[in-house]
Amino acid sequence: MDDLIKKHLQDILTAVEEIESFFGHKPKLFEDFYSNLCLRRAIERNIEIIGEAMNRI
Repeated sequence: MDDLIKKHLQDILTAVEEIESFFGHKPKLFEDFYSNLCLRRAIERNIEIIGEAMNRI
């Protein structure tokens, strides 16, 4: 597998893990997401990273 593809896959994995870490071991509730602007922006940014990486694969 091409090294650049591996890098993009790693970027996707890192972004997903970061999103999961924002909630810890608490249930993922929409209310928690929606009521916290900082959390929303962080998750949105990681989704952008995932999308960009997928476009480049």
